[in-house]
Amino acid sequence: MDAQALGNEITRVVHTADELAERINQIAKEIDIDYADLDQPLLLVGVLKGAVMVMADLARAVSIPVHMDWMAVSSYGSGTKSSGVVRIIKDLDIDLIGRHVLIVEDILDTGLTLSWLIKNLKSRGPKSIEVMTMLRKPEAVKVEVPTKYLGFDIPNEFVVGFGLDYAEQYRNLDSVAVLSPHVYQG
Repeated sequence: MDAQALGNEITRVVHTADELAERINQIAKEIDIDYADLDQPLLLVGVLKGAVMVMADLARAVSIPVHMDWMAVSSYGSGTKSSGVVRIIKDLDIDLIGRHVLIVEDILDTGLTLSWLIKNLKSRGPKSIEVMTMLRKPEAVKVEVPTKYLGFDIPNEFVVGFGLDYAEQYRNLDSVAVLSPHVYQG
């Protein structure tokens, strides 16, 4: 879906589809170098549902062997701000013991959910855990989260597209765009 098709629902495009693709390809090259000598495939752990687009594009862009698994956690409900209370909706199927794990996220907002997730996954015995997030809102961060791979820093505005949603809409927007306040404020 193209942002122009949404009319006044979008305030502005923050990053185009081409910019997102270019940055994912750059990150994939870094991952290829950093994990070149593994004795087993790197485990990509995508955080549902927002990271679906990032995870798919990243997995196709890397040239090293990877395994993929998915975890769904929530701290948002249907609102626009994190509640800070994290719950597991879907857990991993793959055992993490002795694995090199790369958490793939769509956005780092407050850091509360991702910080909780890292602690949870570390308790499962992986060899290493790193984080790749496509977007980060530095002004919104409440808990510092070590991020090895970062797509872009963005302003502290409510964005949609490239997997990010509002009430399950806009995920298939090919860019990242600021959602007009009139859409989510009624």
